[in-house]
Amino acid sequence: MLKLSCHCGQIRIELDRRPDYINECNCTLCSKAGVRWAYFHPSQVRVEGTASSYIREDKAEPGAEVRFCPRCGSTTHFTLTEGAVARFGNTMMGVNMRLADESELVGSELRYPDGRAWPGHGDFNYLREARIIGE
Repeated sequence: MLKLSCHCGQIRIELDRRPDYINECNCTLCSKAGVRWAYFHPSQVRVEGTASSYIREDKAEPGAEVRFCPRCGSTTHFTLTEGAVARFGNTMMGVNMRLADESELVGSELRYPDGRAWPGHGDFNYLREARIIGE
């Protein structure tokens, strides 16, 4: 089990397992939020505390509602927007792995998707080769 929290501890997240891989995306939202996303089924994530949220306005159909601590400002996780749930089901949640100590993520693959160039469908291109944390 992995236990994470925002800087002030108001938002706490528990995960049943470590992620298989983590994305360090370079899109404007991810880079400005300073996140590294790992993806889980919502049943594998427990969140305690009340988060504020942001849905980007520069996309016609944004898929993620980014959550952050209203007290310290740390980006903690994202949930799918209502529109994304209607299209795909409530099948995914993202958790900011920058909340974890890197020693807790040893063995996880860190990927570098080119989100700035991604058209919003299909596979990502990658900026550089992935690395295994701790190697």
